[in-house]
Amino acid sequence: MRNDKPNLIVDLTFDFSIKIIEYTELLESKRKYNLANQLFRSGTSIGANAWEAQDAESKADFIHKFKIDAKEANKTSYWLLLCQKVKSYPNSSFLLSELEAIQKVISKIIGTSKSKK
Repeated sequence: MRNDKPNLIVDLTFDFSIKIIEYTELLESKRKYNLANQLFRSGTSIGANAWEAQDAESKADFIHKFKIDAKEANKTSYWLLLCQKVKSYPNSSFLLSELEAIQKVISKIIGTSKSKK
């Protein structure tokens, strides 16, 4: 991280990215390459966008980066739901639960940032 202050969303999404990497490695070991690639890209993007938002040029830029983050989280949710529904895929419910908490924080960040004048 770029400073020593704790940052909930940066920490949550960084840890989530690590779990996504580990899960997609498991998918690849089962030769589920296409979905692993999609999930890797969207799932790790959440943390990268949260990290990038910390250096936003303005409040509008900050909000925009988190809106992109919300879209990536939504896309990640889709890929994880597919994994959950296909019987031959490893269990993804723990990631879905964690992602839901992250989505709530992102939503709160966007809402709070918009309401500040």
